[in-house]
Amino acid sequence: MATIELTKDNFEHTVTQNDMVIIDFWAEWCGPCKGFAPVFEAASEKHDDIVFGKVNADEQQDLAAAFSIRSIPFIMLLRENVVLFAQAGALPAEGLESVIQQARALDMTQIHKEVAEQQASAGKQ
Repeated sequence: MATIELTKDNFEHTVTQNDMVIIDFWAEWCGPCKGFAPVFEAASEKHDDIVFGKVNADEQQDLAAAFSIRSIPFIMLLRENVVLFAQAGALPAEGLESVIQQARALDMTQIHKEVAEQQASAGKQ
């Protein structure tokens, strides 16, 4: 599957309607972003069960601000609408593959339970 462009219009639907989504926040002027693009594209072709989305941080400033993106490239992985990985900086192909495999290996039932517990305790404070 090729990468898709994410905008404020399709972001929420894409994230909530797909099991796993990997997002690359980037900009046209960003050298490291251009260097990471082929790695991201190759991973998208290898993992056709994952949605790979790109957010142009210059054109989608509201989205970038919503996630407090201050440095690009910024890679984010969500599974079942939970952010499992978020990091500024380009990843080598092996690094991106490792993140994907670790996310696949997680017990999401346990993750959702932990998130619910954290939200409940935060609400009590």
